Amino acid sequence: MGDLTVTNPEGNVFHFGQTGSDRPLHLIIRNPNTYNRLLAFGTLGFCEAYMDGWWDEENDNLVELVGLFHRSNVYAKARDRVTFSLALKIITQRLRTVPILIQNSRKNVQHHYDLGNDFYQQFLDPTLTYSCGYRLQETDSLEQMQLQKYELICRKLALQPGESLIDIGCGWGGMLIYAAEHYGISGTGVTLSEPQAMLARERIEQRGLSDRLTIIVADYREVQGQYDKFVSIGMFEHVGKGNFATFMQKASDLLTANGIGLLHTIVTQSSERNGAWVDKYIFPGGYAPQLHELTQELWAAKLAVAHCENLKPHYAETLKRWADNFTRNRATIASLDLRYNERFLRMWYLYLQSFEASFRYGGLHVYQLLFYKGKQWKCDMSINVSFL
Repeated sequence: MGDLTVTNPEGNVFHFGQTGSDRPLHLIIRNPNTYNRLLAFGTLGFCEAYMDGWWDEENDNLVELVGLFHRSNVYAKARDRVTFSLALKIITQRLRTVPILIQNSRKNVQHHYDLGNDFYQQFLDPTLTYSCGYRLQETDSLEQMQLQKYELICRKLALQPGESLIDIGCGWGGMLIYAAEHYGISGTGVTLSEPQAMLARERIEQRGLSDRLTIIVADYREVQGQYDKFVSIGMFEHVGKGNFATFMQKASDLLTANGIGLLHTIVTQSSERNGAWVDKYIFPGGYAPQLHELTQELWAAKLAVAHCENLKPHYAETLKRWADNFTRNRATIASLDLRYNERFLRMWYLYLQSFEASFRYGGLHVYQLLFYKGKQWKCDMSINVSFL
């Protein structure tokens, strides 16, 4: 399963697994309280111990370390050890962040996405796309992967000049800008982040697209109107289980008769949707769906699934490139704001590395579901969605 060496705070060395592996790992425990934290709080305690500098992998290879935990089922076993104190922490955190209320959704978004545009510009590509890319060649840059993802989505949606497109969770406007420039659409982007909206509007104006593209700050439940095409990329994970039906019905309401939509979202095979550490530090209120829940709610909203594609390995490659950029620009990030101290930087590095491991070795997937409204499927079937 792997080759792991562990050095404890007293300098004692222990070896586990197969010697001579091509992926040897060395876990260095610096603080003896790491063990108590792990026993009391499972993966939450282990991750917090990393944030506090209590342990390291000798070469900062957290992807393979977490991957080893996945392959050995260590994560599942750690989650099974739910103590009363951990259960209380989890329940309290989720009650504070459950996105049933719009104000909670806003707070959850502000926690993650309002860290600052300058922060995200240090590790995202020039399109400022914060979702899974689409890799076609090993040499593809991060920007190429994101542009290829946008092209894939545009072709799946069969976008035509003059059509209207609504983008729920539009981020910094990358999808709308690409679709307007390459397919001649007009569109509306929806985000709950004021900093995102401000920069998205600036980028749209710089490209001379202000007459065709609009960015609004609103919750998806507040959006009105009808559009020919619907897209949501990397936003559904923030909806919350109690709102799955609400989201799908809103998608249906926003589409014209025979309209077409695409949902791009992380999906999990696990019964636990977000770990306690991710809930607390990374995506409060987040809830990764299972695939059958998506299809069931689409059917209930009278939206028929036309195509389904899993981009799991593509997200692992995307996260690898983000982590490489983050590491390269770590000193610059630290200089941007006093909030970006060593604990914050270690937290974000662990997030990027552990999510890459979860897509590469664990139970996380990312699906694109193409769907349509009405009984007649009007997509031009001559369009090759696997175009490259």
